[in-house]
Amino acid sequence: MRTTEELLGQTPTNSVQIDIEGMTCTSCSARIEKKLNKMDGVTATVNYATGKAQVEHTADISADQLLATIEATGYSAALPKPPEPDNPTTAREPYLDQLRTRTLVSAALTLPVVLLSMVPLFQFNNWQWLALTLTAPVVVWGALPFHRAALLNARHRAATMDTLVSVGVTAAFLWSLWALFLGDAGHPHMKMGFDLLPAAGSSGDHIYLEVAAAVTVFILAGRYFEERAKTRSGAALRALMDMGAKDVAVLRDGVEHRIPVGQLAVGDEFVVRPGEKIATDGVVVDGRSAVDSSMLTGESVPVEVEAGDAVVGATVNSGGRLVVRATRIGADTQLAQMATLVEQAQTGKAPVQRLADRISAIFVPIVIVIAIATLIVWLIVGSSVAAAFTAAVAVLIIACPCALGLATPTALMVGTGRGAQLGIIIKGPQVLESTRRVDTIVLDKTGTVTTGEMGLIAVHAVADEAEVLRLAGAVEHASEHPIAQAIAAAAGSLAPVSDFSNHEGRGVSGTVDGREVYVGRRAWLVEALGADVPQDLQEIVHAAESLGQTPVWVAWDSAIRGVVIVADTIKETSAAAIAQFKAMGLRPILLTGDNERAAKAVAAKVGIAPEDVFAEVLPSEKVATVARLQAEGKIVAMVGDGVNDAAALATADLGLAMGTGSDVAIEASDLTLVRGDLTSAADAIRLSRATLRTIKGNLFWAFAYNTAAIPLAAVGLLNPLIAGAAMAFSSVFVVSNSLRLRRFKPA
Repeated sequence: MRTTEELLGQTPTNSVQIDIEGMTCTSCSARIEKKLNKMDGVTATVNYATGKAQVEHTADISADQLLATIEATGYSAALPKPPEPDNPTTAREPYLDQLRTRTLVSAALTLPVVLLSMVPLFQFNNWQWLALTLTAPVVVWGALPFHRAALLNARHRAATMDTLVSVGVTAAFLWSLWALFLGDAGHPHMKMGFDLLPAAGSSGDHIYLEVAAAVTVFILAGRYFEERAKTRSGAALRALMDMGAKDVAVLRDGVEHRIPVGQLAVGDEFVVRPGEKIATDGVVVDGRSAVDSSMLTGESVPVEVEAGDAVVGATVNSGGRLVVRATRIGADTQLAQMATLVEQAQTGKAPVQRLADRISAIFVPIVIVIAIATLIVWLIVGSSVAAAFTAAVAVLIIACPCALGLATPTALMVGTGRGAQLGIIIKGPQVLESTRRVDTIVLDKTGTVTTGEMGLIAVHAVADEAEVLRLAGAVEHASEHPIAQAIAAAAGSLAPVSDFSNHEGRGVSGTVDGREVYVGRRAWLVEALGADVPQDLQEIVHAAESLGQTPVWVAWDSAIRGVVIVADTIKETSAAAIAQFKAMGLRPILLTGDNERAAKAVAAKVGIAPEDVFAEVLPSEKVATVARLQAEGKIVAMVGDGVNDAAALATADLGLAMGTGSDVAIEASDLTLVRGDLTSAADAIRLSRATLRTIKGNLFWAFAYNTAAIPLAAVGLLNPLIAGAAMAFSSVFVVSNSLRLRRFKPA
């Protein structure tokens, strides 16, 4: 969880995201990250899969200094360009097209070489010279990205996956040239078979042109499919960012003018016709319609809106004509903030990735040492140079740690992207580990389990019920509490109030028509005024509380004058959501400031045990309740939506904020649920756990692959050709496994 200083915005840092080009494996990202973090006042995370760096830096560090540091490391860097609405092409697609062309041309040249080298029947006189002619462009042009990156890294005294590929392919090609021009392989009648294992008696008549060409093609193909899969894994985020309207019919002096959305200003009024997207966040000033927010929140049922209701940009007007006044534009809109949160989460790293990063940083130099050692040992034990060379090349090629670098970020990209489609915003990769460990989920009642829309049920008074409601409504109008707003709305015409005071968790007071009016809890009124509670009102309140209704006591002139009964309605999906929590092994706890009877009545209806109800809890006590559960050894998740939930959300091991709630609560949380539906909290935990399982599965595969494959290659049980294919497959497998998260469905 974040510290109090961070939540209050006191950390003296700026944040910037940087696009990086030229990274070819996780060793590259680890090296850039290390260079950036060596700068004073800089904390950076570099993500190979997204090609981005998320950098926190102090004010004395400029963006130009950060870019210069990355470029000095040997890579291209730039600040992100704003998206162009008329050009949906992603940054990856031109590179993807070039990679596809390079792969296809290299494959067409390589196929005859492989057939000639592996099938003696096809080996006509001087076939090896045709094979050389076809292989040369593959090794020089097809493998050029690997050679270029290897040389660039060498100039910076570093080694990456490209170093392994370049050295392996070049060694196989140079060996073949030596055998053809200086050995016996250039003989017109030369014949060569294919062996899966290095032959100890191989001599100078064996060439490795098929290895040099085929390994290049395998790795190019693997990188192409990897890039294409990574592009698909980020599709959800791109779709999210592209969901907004492109132009808008703004009203100027009563006349509609069609302008680009980017020219819209706060306060402008614009027209939204049936079927059109709402251009930006705003408030309806005229008209009535149903708004479909399914693309943004996953909620399939359109919501009725009318004058005074807030609407969100990128949602669709399903019914009548609306006139909307813009309240937030550009980066301040809910859609833009969602996209920013998702992108930041995708750039981050889960704790389980740290070990993989540390290993990858030293992996390539170790592999080169192992390859040299393999060559020497084979020669010492008396094997031929060809056999020793074959085993060493196989080690170089099989050991590329691509799968390690892709294991976490690809799963994170797909998982967070799928979450965004379902209205679930995962704020960072560290959240995933928290969801796995959570065993208790604390639910704020009002606005979370219930709708939070209180309604007046009845007014009971010692004398005049209308007067009780009029005075109570006047004082409550100054409070933002849902119960207060319900009473004020029911009162209708409101008298002016002076000397208003909000007594936290107890009630409110103020002067109306010269009377000092107190509205709130019975215990507070008795304590503050020393007033007696009328017996008949007490009996009415007992009956109301048994039904889960909430009494609000009203007093003036030092006497209790009446009680106003209000009730909250339970959300239709709350009971189903709590059943899902239990199925996931979570203990649901209801936390509320309401009285105990009302809280237990709600708990009984949704399936929460009476002993798991914490009622009459003041806002300041919510944090203490969460802390007490943690002290008992519980790993606590907290779901809330109000300002008074923010501290508890920050204290909990996992904070989930309803997107319909306050900005402070959302900022303090780890997961934001865009729609105000408790089942989305269950879906969020399930999706986070599924993403974490995928990451761990990917890491297991990647570690197991390299752990098993390197010894096999070193002892001569892998042909370099097979090693190249296996290495390419491992990366494709990891990315494809991550893409399965796109099929995640809500319960």
